[in-house]
Amino acid sequence: MTTFDVPPIGWVESPLNERSSAPHQADEGAPGAWLVFARSVLDGLQGLREGDQVVVITWLDRAQRDVLAVHPRGDPRRGVAGVFSTRWPDRPNLIGLHTVEITAIEAGRIRVRDLEALNNTPILDVKPILSGNIAER
Repeated sequence: MTTFDVPPIGWVESPLNERSSAPHQADEGAPGAWLVFARSVLDGLQGLREGDQVVVITWLDRAQRDVLAVHPRGDPRRGVAGVFSTRWPDRPNLIGLHTVEITAIEAGRIRVRDLEALNNTPILDVKPILSGNIAER
């Protein structure tokens, strides 16, 4: 198999430090957080605005890569399911997808709401959710 080198473009600053304290999904009480970007990618933030919805792609660096089946939501009363049919963080490739809203933009960083990623989680990419707003810019 081919492998890829995907360097992080930044990291998450969040009050969530332990996996056990993070909600399973963003709409279950995830806090606001900052996305902090490397100087080398700051020009890529041009055009983003407060109120925009974006998908943040992260590397779930504290998850396990050898898990293929789980009880959804960690509930043993639920039947076992393959990780590809769940949003469980443990999986062969530790890619996290987070739909968030931008609430503030400062030099080199973006504040977002409802991000369930842990503090210092590496950011791989940010992609806009296409809407009339962003598409027209």
